[in-house]
Amino acid sequence: MSNQTGQSLERVKQAINAASLESGRAPGSTNLIAVSKTFDANAIRPALDAGHRIFGENRVQEAVGKWQELRREYLGIELHLIGPLQSNKAKEAVQTFDVIHTIDREKIAKALKSEMEKQGRNLPCFVQINTGEEPQKAGVSPREADTFISYCTRETGLSVAGLMCIPPVEDAPGPHFALLQKIAERNNLDQLSMGMSADYETAIRFGATYVRVGSGVFGARNYT
Repeated sequence: MSNQTGQSLERVKQAINAASLESGRAPGSTNLIAVSKTFDANAIRPALDAGHRIFGENRVQEAVGKWQELRREYLGIELHLIGPLQSNKAKEAVQTFDVIHTIDREKIAKALKSEMEKQGRNLPCFVQINTGEEPQKAGVSPREADTFISYCTRETGLSVAGLMCIPPVEDAPGPHFALLQKIAERNNLDQLSMGMSADYETAIRFGATYVRVGSGVFGARNYT
């Protein structure tokens, strides 16, 4: 497991650098978030041993359990929340994570800001845009994006670093990444969290600064 994860991690990093060069971007301009959801601490350690430090989790409770242990063993871990957040988990989210990618409601924005003030932390945040306007998926409608971004920064006082999206599975991802890039540009945001195992190289062509790769690093997930 250890050797396989390390090799997969290196392959993904090489592919990211190659896609960056092909797009005329500097190597290192896109960060890899190794998505460790559903994988336990033992499955994550090989990536940490290989020197990787940026990881993503979908669920607050799952992250709390395993990352407290791993942070005691490894320095410099940067943990990103990339799954939906409920306001009643804001306290634990601010305690556990370093970056939040999924802000999409005023209630969440206010709860996070309140907790950051209480805990003395100022976490970078991303606004999630539902580029496909899928009713079952989290995220702000593209039509409401500018207003909500302004609310988060001016009224709530969050440090909005950029935008995040998850394109519809059945769609070509390029147009969705292009839309996210356009919304970010007109709101003077330079960070884009987009692209997963199947389409991260496409995302890099559209300016992704974070790509979220799970199975490409850790292998297939067992959800049972």
